[in-house]
Amino acid sequence: MATVAELLQPVEADLDALLADLRSLIGAGHPILQAAAEHLFAAGGKRLRPGIVLLVSRAVAPDGELGPRHRRLAEITEMIHTASLVHDDVVDEAATRRGVDTVHSRFNHRVAVLAGDFLFAQASWHLANLDDLEVVKLLSRVIMDLADGEVKQGLFRYDTGQSFETYLEKSYCKTASLIANSARAAGVLTGLPGSQLDDLYCFGRQLGLAFQVVDDILDFTGSDQQLGKPAASDLASGYLTAPALYALQERPALAGLIEREFCEEGDLEQALELVRGCEAIPRSRDLAEGFAQEAAEALGWLAPSEPRSALRALPDFVLSRLY
Repeated sequence: MATVAELLQPVEADLDALLADLRSLIGAGHPILQAAAEHLFAAGGKRLRPGIVLLVSRAVAPDGELGPRHRRLAEITEMIHTASLVHDDVVDEAATRRGVDTVHSRFNHRVAVLAGDFLFAQASWHLANLDDLEVVKLLSRVIMDLADGEVKQGLFRYDTGQSFETYLEKSYCKTASLIANSARAAGVLTGLPGSQLDDLYCFGRQLGLAFQVVDDILDFTGSDQQLGKPAASDLASGYLTAPALYALQERPALAGLIEREFCEEGDLEQALELVRGCEAIPRSRDLAEGFAQEAAEALGWLAPSEPRSALRALPDFVLSRLY
């Protein structure tokens, strides 16, 4: 199975330029805020979200070339994603991200919140300057979804009565919305017809949902090193994801452990055993595979090219993280 770097190889030079441009786009703001943003960009990461925008842009371009507005859209996408990570880490009280200290660990909570706001504001400014109202609406919706997903996640902590639909809505808001709407925006900038824009959106939505479900499975099966954060941290924080929700259907005793917020010694370990000892993880894997298949099928109309091949391979890559 190909690595992320191999899949993004058709836009490798574009991504290198993107990182350099991001540093200049941050501009001459407050030195501490710039330092915080630089700290996170320097931490690396897969650059998967801007990579998808660049791959889609090249795949749908008549000549396969990128225009300046498509490049700027990829940069805006990464700014929005990075801003959301800064705020996520504050809410989750995470100590590390991408193997380095989080912004609030390196500086403080106040700086981290302001740095996230700073990046959202920068993204909004450059988004407005694309001078395309439909694209502005799509990416503004993403920022709203990110906030909505964070609020929903907080409201439903340790809530064993939440529906599976609520979980999927949160997953869409926190992960899939950015991929779906930025992919559609790339098509809008190219002038594609509505049916193809819908397909790009469907690709991003289903890929994002598959990605989130796989992440949620890995919270129960992965190592700290693989996850870049402590294993089982979502469950310990009361975030009930697909494996936990499926396990609640099969193991009613799990509800009591969750509802008392794992307050007694051995509660979390017992909960993990209950989830791992039933069909919850295989059922979650089936769910992710269904989303991944739908993502791949949405791009059947793209003309053959290296970017198309990379995009069609992304769903399998997402699933490969489980094995």
